[in-house]
Amino acid sequence: MPVPADRDQVESELAFLGEAHSGPVLAGRRAVYRVALSAGHPAPLTPAELTWAGRIAWRNHARCIGRLYWRTLTVRDHRHLDTADELAASLCEHLALAQGDGGVRSLLTVFAPPDRPGGPAPRIWNHQLGAYAGYRGRDGTILGDPKNAALTAQALVLGWLPPAVRSRFDLLPWIIAGRDGRPQLFPLPPGLVREVPLRHPDLPWFERLGLRWYAVPVISDMRLHAAGTDYPAAPFNGWYMGTEIGARNLADVDRYNLLPMIAEKLGLDRRSPRTLWRDRALVELNLAVLHSYAAEGVKLVDHHTASTEFMKFCEREKSAGRDVSARWDWIVPPLSPATTPVFHAPLHEFPTTPDFHGQPPAWA
Repeated sequence: MPVPADRDQVESELAFLGEAHSGPVLAGRRAVYRVALSAGHPAPLTPAELTWAGRIAWRNHARCIGRLYWRTLTVRDHRHLDTADELAASLCEHLALAQGDGGVRSLLTVFAPPDRPGGPAPRIWNHQLGAYAGYRGRDGTILGDPKNAALTAQALVLGWLPPAVRSRFDLLPWIIAGRDGRPQLFPLPPGLVREVPLRHPDLPWFERLGLRWYAVPVISDMRLHAAGTDYPAAPFNGWYMGTEIGARNLADVDRYNLLPMIAEKLGLDRRSPRTLWRDRALVELNLAVLHSYAAEGVKLVDHHTASTEFMKFCEREKSAGRDVSARWDWIVPPLSPATTPVFHAPLHEFPTTPDFHGQPPAWA
């Protein structure tokens, strides 16, 4: 839990309180924070202040295109929970609330911070609460999602028993460490993670490929930083943009790498890149994702709509007198980028607080 080094840094960390309080109340809360931070204690955020911190962290996050809806984030204050069993039960609740009937509700759940600077805090080892195993074979090939090969190996060491017949889409268990630092394995109850089978509106063979993806992306390995305090276990979710699944997770060569197979099924000429076989296969894959989520009643936004909404967000922030931190390679969609307004926007990234940050793998 980094402690601000000087008065200017403390004031920067506490600036967000001006959106939660005013007048004498603001001055009083600032004084309380200064005392706590100077003593090396976690910030004594009230539940209402934690909600503001979480919402502003979403508003600030340079890698998110969906920030127009930052005010709708529901923040669950679970800072009193610090054991692996308690976290697992809370995560089940988080998923149930987020998935709902398919409408997808934006949620942040905040668990206990470190009990002292550098002290222990709960950690969720999984990158997302829904994720597919990546089984590494003796020949180096991977069945499933290569992104999760390291976590899959950790789960197997901890005693996870995968399905008798392994597949490309086996949901991983959760690995959670409480404040004691001891990782524990939590196999997922059947049906906990909602999945969407993928099919194409015009190509009957597509459904027979057996592809699917999970409904809600709950990021679970980033830390929330607010008021000079780190919360290493703070899972949060919005909803998917279609290209995250169709143009990255399923298409990237170091992920599922499905474009060659889909191009073959489409009968495309793959002898030269000039035939644009990758582009044509990519469009059909993304069309299948959009169609499938709509057919299942699961909220998902297309990249054109998301880009337009992000520009509206930028306009609102400008009207409020705030600059927008934005990382170009994350904001600009990976499919037909030049057809979206964000491609032509001058985007720049700068440090912000509160915010969400990556952290080293818990097993490193």
